[in-house]
Order: sequence, then C-alpha cells, then structure tokens
Amino acid sequence: MPELKDSIAQHYHDRTKYDPQTLAAKSHQLDWENQPLPFKQYKIGAKIDLKPYLKKESTAEETDAQRKGLTRLSRLLFCSYGLTAKLATITGTPIYLRAAPSAGGLYPAEVYLISLGTAYLPKGLYNYQTQTHSLVRFWDSDPWPELQAACFWHPALEHTRIAIVTTAIFYRSAWRYQDRAYRRIFLDTGHLLGNLELAGSLCDYRPHLIGGFNDEALNGLLYLDSEQEATIAIAPLADLLDFNQNLPQYRSALPSATHTEYPEIPDGELLGYFHQATEIESDTTGVGGWFGSDSDEEPQEDKYNFPFCTKVSTKTAPIDWKENLEGLETTILKRRSTRAYSGAPLTIEELKALLDFTYHPEHYTYATLDGYPDFFDLSLLQTFVAVSSVTGLDEGCYYYAPKAEELRQVRFKNFRRQLHYLCLGQDLGRDASAVVFQTADLNKAIAKYGDRAYRYLHMDAGHLGQRLNLAAIYMTLGVSGIGGFFDDQVNEVLGIPADEAVIYITTLGRPR
Repeated sequence: MPELKDSIAQHYHDRTKYDPQTLAAKSHQLDWENQPLPFKQYKIGAKIDLKPYLKKESTAEETDAQRKGLTRLSRLLFCSYGLTAKLATITGTPIYLRAAPSAGGLYPAEVYLISLGTAYLPKGLYNYQTQTHSLVRFWDSDPWPELQAACFWHPALEHTRIAIVTTAIFYRSAWRYQDRAYRRIFLDTGHLLGNLELAGSLCDYRPHLIGGFNDEALNGLLYLDSEQEATIAIAPLADLLDFNQNLPQYRSALPSATHTEYPEIPDGELLGYFHQATEIESDTTGVGGWFGSDSDEEPQEDKYNFPFCTKVSTKTAPIDWKENLEGLETTILKRRSTRAYSGAPLTIEELKALLDFTYHPEHYTYATLDGYPDFFDLSLLQTFVAVSSVTGLDEGCYYYAPKAEELRQVRFKNFRRQLHYLCLGQDLGRDASAVVFQTADLNKAIAKYGDRAYRYLHMDAGHLGQRLNLAAIYMTLGVSGIGGFFDDQVNEVLGIPADEAVIYITTLGRPR
C-alpha cells in the first residue's frame, strides 16, 4: 500500500522548520533596494480625518451622533493598530511603531472597514490609513449583500452595520522571512485581533470573529490583487449601545479542504501555494454551522495530566485595570517588545497573574471586559512554560492546565543554556525568567478544519500572546514574542510531547 502524503499544511510546516543543520544554508541577504513600504496608499477617495476625535474635537457641522460615533471609532482603530511611536534611523527614514506588535516591524496587515451605513459612517468600503490616522472611502456603493454572501450568511452580519476586515500584504513579511513568513503573518494578525477585542471593550463594541469565508469573493469585494494581498479575518462590530446588537456568541471557524495531492513546490513559491490551498469556496456545513460557539465542543478536562508530577495552583486575584479600564488603554498605547532582560527572577504571583489574564477572560467581567471573547478554537492549543527563575516555583518545564488552573511539571531542570540555543541564539531566551510555548497537534487540527486550521492556530496563538504582552507591560515586566526557533529540538529538550508542534514562543522577565 502506498504511503499517504502529508497534507499541504503539514508539508508547509515541515518545510519551514528551522533546523541547526540547514539554517545557515537557508539564510539570505535582504534586498534593501526592494524593501516593501509598510503603508498602503489610495490616490483617490473621500478622506475622514480621525485625529481630531482622539482629542474629542468636533466641527460645527457635525451632529451629536456623528461626533460620538467617530470618537468611538477613532479610539477603536487607534488602540487596535494606530501609530504609537516614531524612531529615527541613520538613513533618515523613520520607523513607525504600532499598537500591535509585528515580527521584524514589518506590519503585513492592512485594516479595512465595510459599512452598511450609519449616522457617522456612510455606506461603502474604507481603508484605515495608519500613517495619518484617517479613513479613505474608496467605494461608495452598498457592499453588505456581497459581504453577507461571502461570509455564508454569518448571523452577526444580520444585525451589525460595520465590519472590520484585516488583510495581509505577503511580501511585506516574506521580504525578510521568505516562506516562513506565513506563520508570522497570522501571528501578527492574532496580535491585532487581540487588540481589537480589548479595545472593543473600551469603546462599547463587540467584535464577532469570522475566519471561514469565501476568499475569492472577499478579495474581489475589496478590489485586492489576491496574489499580493488577501483577506485574513473579518470582525463585524456589534454596537453594545444598541440593544438590538447585543448578540450571542457564534462559531468563528469553518473547515477548508485537506490537500494531499500537490506538486513539488520550489522555495519562494511555497507561501503563495499554501495560502491558495487553505481557501474556502463554499460552506459545506450549511447555514446552521454558525450557530453555537466553538467552546461548546471543548473537552471538559485539560489534555495532559502527567502521572506523579508536581502540581502548582495558579488561582489568583484578577489584575486591577483601574476605573473605566484606564490602565488597559494606557498599556495598549505604550506597549513595546522588550529587547533585553536582566535575568532577575519573577515572582510566582506575577506569573499567576499573567496566566490568569491571558487564559481566563471570564475573570474580568467585573471590569466590563468581554468574559467570553471570540477565538477560532482554543481547544486545539496547549501551553507549556519553561521556568528559569521564578521565586516560589521550581526550575523546569511545566504544562499549563487552564481548566484546572494549575501548572504540572514535566521536567526538572534549569534550561537557560538550552533556551538560548533553541531561540536561535537570542539572549531573550537565555535571560528570560520564564518562556511560554504555544503548541498544537497539527494532525488533530487538520482533521477538524482542513488545511485552513493552520491559519486559526496561529491567529489564536497571536491573540493569546497579545493578552500576555499587555498584562506583562501593565505589571512593569518585560515581554517579547519569538517566532524563530529550532522547531523539533524544542520538543526534545523540554519534554513537550512529540505530536505537539510549537506555534509561538513568548519570553517573560525583568527588563534590563
């Protein structure tokens, strides 16, 4: 019997692994003459300047509804993806940093708004111009029927009037990371979605994520060249100030096909081929497939319960984000990735608080945060924590069991030296007090969602990573995500089960 080929998702993952034996051979020189621009420009279209609304300024021509609506929308977009810093460079061209982190500062994501028409946003298609914090309306016809059809009549679109759409311009990330950029693009999108979720609570919006849609139809609706830029995620915005838009939670993910027949794909073409293979043409589950939530199918117990292992409770009081979530908004806007750690220890109480905010949003409804925000399918992700220096906690590798709210020790050892190696020689891995690993069983995920599962896994990992980012910064700790690591060696060294593919790494520690 002939051996079955891996699906294209598994093939892509294996092809883009970093390995100590081949990493140097695969390195490439950056083409600085063709460095991609991080901003998209529209030469025609009506512009709405959102900057005055950050200062709550208005014009005499505005109605009260227009002023309030644009103030909320301006704040939402700025906290999700706005420019929050400008760094000078020796070339004279500044580097602009945004509210959401991006691998290498490349920012592959673009943000669009689709409006059915509101008191403050006329119907049409809009692009969020991050460089000027403005909206450009590049199409003024009614796009909603096409949006609904492309999203297979997702019920949230029956009641909402604005939808956020995120896309990716592939070359912005592939310019540096080549085919492995696909992983980073979806992690970056997850960061953005994490900000959007939390900023929604600041602005009385509730985003309903949609990851299953007709890709070709959505790309056509936004007039995208799908070989260069493609739709990644959609989030209808439920206005919580409108009683009719207080909606239940719906499913956010649909399966694609699973491809096991594919040609030999040259390096440099793998990313584009894989993305096309993850596209969806039709909803094979039927309209009823959207009802209920992915959490309905979550297992009742945590995946791993290693025999005779040390177990440490992580139950703790929730973080206090201050009145009106003032601490959250300030943190979103000042967040930066830590560049160096001192090596000093965290406390176990600090680690507990970080895990609590990241994995237990239901503990934060007291602060008017969404207790059950949309992910694509968290049941597919697992978490391991390598502890190098946490006061009150033994060194070693732990499995984090979110349902039981406890850490379960897998290995007893200080892994500082190995973590430095596993993170491609980055000092962040060596000097961090704790390193969080998001993992997934790819075969199980692909069996459930087809090759498109790869998108969902990375967006959810990025979303969790952004919650971890913000909690750490608020607590004056250091934090930085790492998307480059020796994939297989992580499992071997730390004792993570071999069928758990590492999706994302987040380092935590005391900033130097």
